[in-house]
Amino acid sequence: MASTKKVLLAAPRGYCAGVDRAILTVEKALDLYGAPLYVRKEIVHNKYVVESLQERGVIFVDELDVVPEGSTVIFSAHGVAPSVHAEAAERSLKTIDATCPLVTKVHAEAKRFSNEGLDIILIGHAGHEEVEGTMGEAPNSITLVQNPEEARNLEVANPEKLIWLSQTTLSVDETIQTVNVLKERFPEMASPPSDDICYATQNRQTAVKAMSPLCDVVIVVGSGNSSNSVRLVEVALDAGAKTSYRVDSFRELKSEWLEGASTIGVTSGASVPELLVSEVLNWLADHGFSDCEEVSTAEETLMFALPPELRRDIKAAAAQ
Repeated sequence: MASTKKVLLAAPRGYCAGVDRAILTVEKALDLYGAPLYVRKEIVHNKYVVESLQERGVIFVDELDVVPEGSTVIFSAHGVAPSVHAEAAERSLKTIDATCPLVTKVHAEAKRFSNEGLDIILIGHAGHEEVEGTMGEAPNSITLVQNPEEARNLEVANPEKLIWLSQTTLSVDETIQTVNVLKERFPEMASPPSDDICYATQNRQTAVKAMSPLCDVVIVVGSGNSSNSVRLVEVALDAGAKTSYRVDSFRELKSEWLEGASTIGVTSGASVPELLVSEVLNWLADHGFSDCEEVSTAEETLMFALPPELRRDIKAAAAQ
């Protein structure tokens, strides 16, 4: 009798173009400049990636004051405030900015809207590096709102001069709920010219929504400080999955999660290497779930060029 146990594998999943660019930036910089190489904050929010780079001589720091003067430092994919660039210049640090171009776009919008005299409501999570970087672009013009409840209680000085922006890695549905509350309260509030939620965040959530109603369990591979990975668990449950778990790797999986299950969904956050997904699939196969079918809702072809300062140095080294 054929087994009824199967795995549905979401596509797209894993690395987005911004993460791919950021990790490649660190790897190329290591090849070019050698170790030690400093990175401010985690280059991307993934434990395995960070530990792998540490083994190669990358030193991750929370702030620049511990980086020796004159050293090379890379800024993470999540972006930094202008004050961080200024501090780096004061300490004669050579900087390579690996900020995702989609985050850079939001920074540019924050500066432009502030210069136009608008008050900005930023939808995002307090303490997230991307939010801190964006707010640093126009600290006197930006108010952070984290959820619909905060939106209901928000007081603003100039309701006719409002516009909203969002953290790129939020849940699409979560952001829409907050925007709807804000629009109800402030009908004259403007919207940004383009959707700020990252294409990769949307695509991964869409794939999970398509898969989850068919799943007894959805396993999301991703780290706990990865906003988009944590959101995928919520999206899976909202879309109809009976249960959902986030794991950093197959080592965190538990056989009791599979009891009574016939269909397991698997996906991964935008900063997760495919190797970690493969290990989860192998573990599931060892536990009777060897039949794997991909659920694809989009194809991603976007690629970003390496930071210009790194490309320049690579070219100069090649010419020697």
